[in-house]
Amino acid sequence: MDEKRALLQKIPQVDLLLRREAVREACESFGHTAVRKAVRQVLDSLRAGLLAGEVREIPSMEALEKQTVEALKKARESGLRRVINATGVALHTNLGRAPLAEKALKALEAAAGYLNLEYDLPSGERGSRGTFVEPLLCALCGSEAALVVNNNAAALLLALSTFSKGKEIVVSRGELVEIGDGFRIPDIMAESGGTLCEVGSTNKTRLSDYENAINEQTGMLLKVHTSNYRVIGFSASVQVRELAALGAKHNLPVLADLGSGAVLEASEYPFSGEPTVPQTLRDGADLVCFSGDKLLGGPQAGILLGKKELIARMKRHPLARALRIDKLSLAALEATLRLYENPKRAKEEIPVLASLSAVSESLRRQAQALCREIVESGADCGTRVVPQQRPVGGGAAPGQLLDGFAVAVCPHRCAVEQLEALLRNANPPVIARIFDGELLFDPATISESDFEAVAAALAKSLG
Repeated sequence: MDEKRALLQKIPQVDLLLRREAVREACESFGHTAVRKAVRQVLDSLRAGLLAGEVREIPSMEALEKQTVEALKKARESGLRRVINATGVALHTNLGRAPLAEKALKALEAAAGYLNLEYDLPSGERGSRGTFVEPLLCALCGSEAALVVNNNAAALLLALSTFSKGKEIVVSRGELVEIGDGFRIPDIMAESGGTLCEVGSTNKTRLSDYENAINEQTGMLLKVHTSNYRVIGFSASVQVRELAALGAKHNLPVLADLGSGAVLEASEYPFSGEPTVPQTLRDGADLVCFSGDKLLGGPQAGILLGKKELIARMKRHPLARALRIDKLSLAALEATLRLYENPKRAKEEIPVLASLSAVSESLRRQAQALCREIVESGADCGTRVVPQQRPVGGGAAPGQLLDGFAVAVCPHRCAVEQLEALLRNANPPVIARIFDGELLFDPATISESDFEAVAAALAKSLG
């Protein structure tokens, strides 16, 4: 105990370490408050190690100085960082969903300064931020009017709050889904001030179920795309066209929450069964809402399309301002939508669409090129190109897999789980997935310009 006490008394004071040259220089980059905090953490860790018997001597001032600077760098790296998505999942929710097109990135640069966000240049009077994207959305999807807010949950909340506050919202029991991070459709309904009215059963809901539930307290008929799952087998659901006719009969608005936001015609996508925005509007939905950062391939946004008088009512709702889209997202969204003026160009220049549309043979060639890069890097592992299937991600086309190829890596001197963890902490981090005892690198979501970085990260991690 006396030995520990003697060592504890030798721990340098905070101010003494703050005077060290490298620590003083760090104040220029990280700020005095952050540096002082890092110094305290280094010394507290040393103290805890001595008390636990894990540390038996006091490091030199040079070593403590180095630990402090490294702790500061590590803390900064723990923020938002670019990662290489090698999973093959184009809409990876945990990795920010849709990467932006080059045109959208340039629009973000332009929007970083002053811009005519709510200023009409020809007249010199106040303008509306919706002016820039609403006409594009209407033309693309065949809608009377449009409104953009900050995400799809906000779009749903605004619609329900506008038309169903104090009233019942009729929805199929099989569509009461849970979206990301534990948020559930019933919770959003409750926040809107509406009352949930479940109809049908988990696997079967008929039109008569909706009709029998309609009464003087009904405010809206809601249909929700189940996104992350599908009910198959002994099941039945009501189509938008049928629900729209029922809504028109009882003078009730019908809202379709599509979530994923496929705005091209169904034939343009390499999967089937995903409801598209244009078709849903043609089928008679009064309102449609969806995300901007899923199949649309743009920034996070919630997009509402539909009848002019209904959109106008939502624009006047107090929540519309609280939930409105910011200028950077708006600029990126406008640039993304302009690419859709030519669908062929959109599929080439919007990363998500390009990834999903990539043909199998092209992915084979890319996988072979990545495999060669890894071999040439000298990484201590076995490599082979294997056929692989990948999900779309982001709740789009649940249960459907796209064909492609990946590079399977088997490390020679460590467990595959250890290699996966090392790559997650590389610079830049490389996110791959383990399958059947190997680590897979899917070129469907790796830019060819990043092949060298992936190979270098592997070589370093296995070095």
